[in-house]
Amino acid sequence: MTDNTTRPRTVHDQLIALAAIAGKVRAELESGKHKPSKELLDHVQYLQTTLESVSGKMEVFQREHGNMLALVETGQVINSSLELDEVLRIVMDNIVRLTKAERGFLMLRNEEGEMIARIARNWEMESINSAEKNVSRSVVQRVLDTNESVVTTNAQEDKRFVGQESIVAFNLRSILCVPLKVKNEIIGVIYADNRIRTGIFADAEKDLLEAFANQAAIAIDNARLFSSLKQSLEEVTALKNLMDNVFASIASGVITADIQDTITLANHAAEMILDSTSQDIIGHHLNEALASVSNELGPHLTEVRNTDKPIVDLEISHTLPKRGIVDWRLNLSPLKDASQKTQGVAIVLDDLTERKKLEAQRRLFERMVSPAVINQLDPNSLQLGGKRAEITALFADIRGFTSYSEHLAPERLVSILNLYLAAMADAVLAQEGTVDKFMGDAIMAWFNAPVPQPDHTLRAVKTALAIRDAVENLYKELSSDSHLAFGVGIHFGDAVLGLIGTERRLEYTAISDTVNVAKRLQENSAKNQIIISHEAYERVKDEVEVKPLPDMPVKGKSKPLEVFEILKLK
Repeated sequence: MTDNTTRPRTVHDQLIALAAIAGKVRAELESGKHKPSKELLDHVQYLQTTLESVSGKMEVFQREHGNMLALVETGQVINSSLELDEVLRIVMDNIVRLTKAERGFLMLRNEEGEMIARIARNWEMESINSAEKNVSRSVVQRVLDTNESVVTTNAQEDKRFVGQESIVAFNLRSILCVPLKVKNEIIGVIYADNRIRTGIFADAEKDLLEAFANQAAIAIDNARLFSSLKQSLEEVTALKNLMDNVFASIASGVITADIQDTITLANHAAEMILDSTSQDIIGHHLNEALASVSNELGPHLTEVRNTDKPIVDLEISHTLPKRGIVDWRLNLSPLKDASQKTQGVAIVLDDLTERKKLEAQRRLFERMVSPAVINQLDPNSLQLGGKRAEITALFADIRGFTSYSEHLAPERLVSILNLYLAAMADAVLAQEGTVDKFMGDAIMAWFNAPVPQPDHTLRAVKTALAIRDAVENLYKELSSDSHLAFGVGIHFGDAVLGLIGTERRLEYTAISDTVNVAKRLQENSAKNQIIISHEAYERVKDEVEVKPLPDMPVKGKSKPLEVFEILKLK
């Protein structure tokens, strides 16, 4: 008997100890010291044989039990980790340990279809360097071709591989190679060998390696799925970030709502236009977030839902509590999912308030300054100064306006004045002339600048005749006490045209003696008379009928001017 300090600890060890004891008892009985019966000897021999048999079965059981534990451990690792290299390392270490292989390789196809060792481990649970990664390519290829495992106890003598260079060159002996399958597709192999010992692999090791191959295949499949999912997630995240950036940078407000009209999304521009935060918009009903236009917008939203067609360029003027009167333009369209099923409504919102204000200011400016001048002005390059050009200057005024104004209320006076000045300005603009300014009851204009006009003097004459006709038409509309006369002066010459004033107050005007002469001619004209200078007449004499007038003394001139009265066009 053994004492407590040396007593076997496992069942298998205990069975071996009992078999040994039975052997000693049998030997003692057969020694002749005792005279046992044959029956007793037979029983002792049976006990020894049975114990040895049970011990052998127990050894197989313990080995298989260890293999099962290793498989369970590997399965747990696979289920708990998506780090493929770590999982495959554990798989290969278990394979090498349990099969008593010298080396173990997990090989996968690369993009070119070649078999490359993904994991290579030795019996010391260390990675194998590239110089030692020599395997039998013929064995690997046989597994790939037949889709079946290969076991050889001594490759040097195996008729299947006689003469194979890799087996001879690398002195390979025991080899075990099984296919690695993912969804019935061979993606690689698990290869184990021993270059020293023969006969270490049998069907039990093959079955074990195939089981581990299934585990490795699961790990690889999971890792691929995870990698694909991770890549898809990264792509979706990148796309979402891009869309968020694009969405945030859109100048127009964008609002989406579901079929219950609950707002699901609003970009920063929408927050600015609505003068609200996202918390005040998202999750709220459209009627609440767009309260100021809900009554007018409601029927249009109903139309979009009923017809499933968009409504574009819907303009609504309304009042916001914090901003006052604002102008919005809305585009409404059905919001559809990938299957083209309507899931709500999308609203694109533009705030036109400032644009409309600028347009109104421009229209007012165009009534104050010639459109031709406006189109020539570049706000980014405004500079004081001007350039010389030939022009035909025209001055026109209303005669008797001063005495007429003494008997009228200011409101009525301004109304009458505007009628006459408007008739004059319209006549200038009709000939594409430039209205420089209104000077009380007079108007100053010129032609041939800033847009060149070869017939600019004739245009000035036509303007003057149009003023005469427009005044006669006003006589038909106004009472006789409001019938006022006019006078026009026209002169041709050089002038400097440009911006005059300061950076805070600019005026686009013409400065020269030509302008002064035209003004003097207008001041000296008689009632309803159009006077043209000799210089201007020479440019249109073939186009007009005139009446020569006595030479006219003009302030600032040493000699009287030769002048003519325009009667009509030929």
